[in-house]
Order: sequence, then C-alpha cells, then structure tokens
Amino acid sequence: MLDRLPVLRDLSPARRVRVTEILRFLTVGGMNWLVDLAVFNAVRAASEGRHVMVAKVVAVTVATLFSWTLNRRWTFSARATDTPTRELAGFVLVNVAGMAPPLVCLWVSHHLLGLTSVLADNVSANVVGLVLGTVLRYVGYRAFVFTGRRGRPLV
Repeated sequence: MLDRLPVLRDLSPARRVRVTEILRFLTVGGMNWLVDLAVFNAVRAASEGRHVMVAKVVAVTVATLFSWTLNRRWTFSARATDTPTRELAGFVLVNVAGMAPPLVCLWVSHHLLGLTSVLADNVSANVVGLVLGTVLRYVGYRAFVFTGRRGRPLV
C-alpha cells in the first residue's frame, strides 16, 4: 500500500524501506491517537474532570496495547524478533518513557497554568505532548524493541 506510493519510486531501496516504515509508523500513530483520545475523554468525562492524570494513564495503557499489535505486525514486521514477550516488555518500557512528555505537558497546563478546560487538556496532552512523545517512541522502538533483522520484505 504505502510502499507503492509514486513518491517512493525514485528512492534507493534502503531509503524506500525507511520512508515506508516511517509512513506506516505515522499511520499507526494516527489510529493510536484516536484510541488514546477517545479513552482519555471518556475517562475524563466519567471523573467529571477531577482525575485527568489518571485518565491519561488509562488512555496510554489501552493505546499501548493497540499500538504494539499494529506496529509489530505491520510497521516493523521486517524487524520483529522471535521473542514477542521481550518485544512487548521493551515496547511497554519505551511507552512509559513516551508517556512522560504528554503527562508533563498536561500537568504544566492543568495544574501550573490553571488551564483546566477540555480544550486546554486535549491540546496540552494530545497535541503538544503527543508530538514530543511520538519522536521519542519511534527512536526507542527502532533502537530497543524491534531489533530483529530476519530479512523479511516490508509488505
């Protein structure tokens, strides 16, 4: 699908693989963002806005499991190892680190700056924090989680 885009035709094979991997990562990230956003707002609404930090932790936990499945089977399928349990443990650790930017942004906005509206909570946690966390996660996944080199084609 993504690897057949016309813009990829002129790239070297190695660069094509990397760009395809990044496009897949961003696609999974977009779907994951929707899961995170839905769970965050559902838990936030259920607590009437009193437990935004808990809402974010629950949302990230659900989104992490969703993301691991899609990233392992599609984004990093050529780099998946034969030890999915180790991968999941590494994935969780990288996501715990990746959870820090959205949580810090949310805490600063909500508690330090006093911006407590639904919009402010979502912008701080699910836009600003998410962008920072996404970069951290991509680097972490490639470096520590999906480290296999089984030579499978990126399909």
